[in-house]
Amino acid sequence: MKVFVIGATGRVGQDLIADLVDAGHTVTAGVHTPAKFKQTDIATAVSFDLTADPATMAATLKGNDAVYFVAGSRGKSLLQVEEFGAIKSMQAAEQAGIKRYVMLSSLFATQPERWAGIPSLDSLADYNVAKFVADNWLIRNTQLDYTILQPGSLTEDEATGKVALGVDDGGRNPIPDVAAVLAAVLDQSNTFGQVITMHSGNTEIAAAVNDWTAAR
Repeated sequence: MKVFVIGATGRVGQDLIADLVDAGHTVTAGVHTPAKFKQTDIATAVSFDLTADPATMAATLKGNDAVYFVAGSRGKSLLQVEEFGAIKSMQAAEQAGIKRYVMLSSLFATQPERWAGIPSLDSLADYNVAKFVADNWLIRNTQLDYTILQPGSLTEDEATGKVALGVDDGGRNPIPDVAAVLAAVLDQSNTFGQVITMHSGNTEIAAAVNDWTAAR
């Protein structure tokens, strides 16, 4: 598949690109400054501005089969990036005729009643709100074949290759494992139209993704 990754220079984005290429996909990296992109040996970098209008974004996305949104402003521009930027990228994907859209979100982003009970979420109120709006727009206002992955706290730990999906509590997520799950769901139709919570667990990633429908 031809895959466009928005937020390709971030921690998750870099691992995701490597995983997608290893799986045989052709990746285009949407980045703010292509000259700073470090994975030119495996992916093509193009300029992608999340403050642009959807039509401009759509022109860049056209020709791809799937879009990933893994961009983050690290709290510097939540409304322009995590919220409105994400929404415009969804609109752009539809305008470009792309059906598959995978969103990296945050644990329980669509369940604000849960935030106060988990310290790591309670401390990220504005981020949670931005993700709540973007996730709900994706679910309610698009016809995209979406998957929303909602991991708990991201860590710099080494990959375990094992996860728990559909979790109901907080937990840690090594960044390589999050990227691996994102890559694994790409062509798995049982994950379409799904919000999937996750943290580290005891199930191999491929098996956890393959068994997602059976587990629901």
